[in-house]
Amino acid sequence: MQTLIILGSIMMFLAVALGAFGAHALKRKLSADMIKIYETGVQYHLIHGLGIILIGLLTDRLESSSLVMLAGWLMFAGIILFSGSLYALSVTGVRKLGAITPLGGVAFLAGWVMIMIAAL
Repeated sequence: MQTLIILGSIMMFLAVALGAFGAHALKRKLSADMIKIYETGVQYHLIHGLGIILIGLLTDRLESSSLVMLAGWLMFAGIILFSGSLYALSVTGVRKLGAITPLGGVAFLAGWVMIMIAAL
Protein backbone atom coordinates (compact mmCIF):
# COMPACT_ATOMS: atom_id res chain seq x y z
CA MET A 1 0.00 0.00 0.00
CA GLN A 2 1.18 3.46 -0.88
CA THR A 3 0.78 4.76 2.69
CA LEU A 4 3.27 2.23 4.06
CA ILE A 5 5.76 2.88 1.26
CA ILE A 6 5.63 6.60 2.03
CA LEU A 7 5.84 5.99 5.78
CA GLY A 8 8.78 3.62 5.32
CA SER A 9 10.54 6.17 3.13
CA ILE A 10 10.06 8.84 5.78
CA MET A 11 11.43 6.43 8.41
CA MET A 12 14.47 5.72 6.23
CA PHE A 13 15.08 9.44 5.69
CA LEU A 14 14.91 10.04 9.44
CA ALA A 15 17.15 7.05 10.20
CA VAL A 16 19.85 8.33 7.84
CA ALA A 17 19.52 11.87 9.20
CA LEU A 18 19.65 10.69 12.82
CA GLY A 19 22.60 8.42 12.03
CA ALA A 20 24.51 11.32 10.50
CA PHE A 21 23.57 13.54 13.45
CA GLY A 22 24.89 10.91 15.84
CA ALA A 23 28.10 10.41 13.89
CA HIS A 24 28.89 14.11 13.58
CA ALA A 25 27.23 16.06 16.37
CA LEU A 26 26.83 13.58 19.20
CA LYS A 27 30.16 11.73 19.05
CA ARG A 28 31.88 14.66 20.76
CA LYS A 29 29.17 15.09 23.39
CA LEU A 30 28.21 11.57 24.49
CA SER A 31 30.16 8.77 26.14
CA ALA A 32 31.14 5.72 24.10
CA ASP A 33 28.43 3.70 25.89
CA MET A 34 25.73 6.24 25.01
CA ILE A 35 26.92 6.40 21.39
CA LYS A 36 26.63 2.62 21.19
CA ILE A 37 23.05 2.80 22.51
CA TYR A 38 22.24 5.56 19.99
CA GLU A 39 23.75 3.53 17.13
CA THR A 40 21.64 0.51 18.12
CA GLY A 41 18.56 2.72 17.78
CA VAL A 42 19.68 3.82 14.31
CA GLN A 43 20.41 0.24 13.23
CA TYR A 44 16.95 -1.04 14.18
CA HIS A 45 15.36 2.12 12.74
CA LEU A 46 17.02 1.46 9.37
CA ILE A 47 16.15 -2.24 9.28
CA HIS A 48 12.51 -1.69 10.14
CA GLY A 49 12.15 1.35 7.88
CA LEU A 50 13.11 -0.98 5.04
CA GLY A 51 10.72 -3.54 6.49
CA ILE A 52 7.85 -1.06 6.28
CA ILE A 53 8.65 -0.35 2.62
CA LEU A 54 8.79 -4.09 1.91
CA ILE A 55 5.46 -4.58 3.66
CA GLY A 56 3.96 -1.79 1.57
CA LEU A 57 5.05 -3.68 -1.54
CA LEU A 58 3.63 -6.96 -0.18
CA THR A 59 0.12 -5.73 0.61
CA ASP A 60 -1.14 -6.41 -2.90
CA ARG A 61 0.66 -9.75 -3.21
CA LEU A 62 -0.60 -11.52 -0.10
CA GLU A 63 -4.22 -12.49 0.52
CA SER A 64 -4.20 -11.41 4.18
CA SER A 65 -3.68 -7.73 3.43
CA SER A 66 -5.09 -6.68 6.82
CA LEU A 67 -2.39 -8.72 8.58
CA VAL A 68 0.23 -7.22 6.30
CA MET A 69 -1.00 -3.71 7.09
CA LEU A 70 -0.98 -4.52 10.80
CA ALA A 71 2.62 -5.68 10.43
CA GLY A 72 3.58 -2.33 8.92
CA TRP A 73 1.97 -0.38 11.74
CA LEU A 74 3.57 -2.66 14.34
CA MET A 75 6.98 -1.97 12.83
CA PHE A 76 6.27 1.75 12.88
CA ALA A 77 5.29 1.48 16.55
CA GLY A 78 8.48 -0.50 17.13
CA ILE A 79 10.59 2.27 15.63
CA ILE A 80 8.91 4.87 17.81
CA LEU A 81 9.15 2.81 21.00
CA PHE A 82 12.43 0.93 20.51
CA SER A 83 14.59 3.35 18.55
CA GLY A 84 12.90 6.43 20.00
CA SER A 85 13.54 5.30 23.57
CA LEU A 86 17.18 4.51 22.76
CA TYR A 87 17.65 7.93 21.16
CA ALA A 88 16.11 9.63 24.18
CA LEU A 89 18.04 7.48 26.66
CA SER A 90 21.38 8.13 24.99
CA VAL A 91 20.87 11.89 24.74
CA THR A 92 19.33 12.47 28.18
CA GLY A 93 20.98 9.71 30.19
CA VAL A 94 17.62 8.95 31.85
CA ARG A 95 17.87 5.18 32.35
CA LYS A 96 14.15 4.80 33.07
CA LEU A 97 13.52 5.34 29.36
CA GLY A 98 15.08 1.92 28.82
CA ALA A 99 11.90 0.38 30.23
CA ILE A 100 10.09 1.41 27.03
CA THR A 101 12.60 -0.27 24.72
CA PRO A 102 11.35 -3.87 25.14
CA LEU A 103 7.83 -2.78 24.16
CA GLY A 104 9.24 -1.65 20.84
CA GLY A 105 11.11 -4.93 20.49
CA VAL A 106 7.87 -6.84 21.02
CA ALA A 107 6.19 -4.67 18.37
CA PHE A 108 9.01 -5.51 15.92
CA LEU A 109 8.68 -9.22 16.64
CA ALA A 110 4.89 -9.12 16.33
CA GLY A 111 5.22 -7.35 12.98
CA TRP A 112 7.47 -10.06 11.61
CA VAL A 113 5.13 -12.77 12.93
CA MET A 114 2.18 -11.06 11.17
CA ILE A 115 4.12 -11.21 7.88
CA MET A 116 4.88 -14.88 8.45
CA ILE A 117 1.22 -15.66 9.18
CA ALA A 118 0.04 -13.64 6.17
CA ALA A 119 2.41 -15.58 3.92
CA LEU A 120 1.14 -19.00 5.06
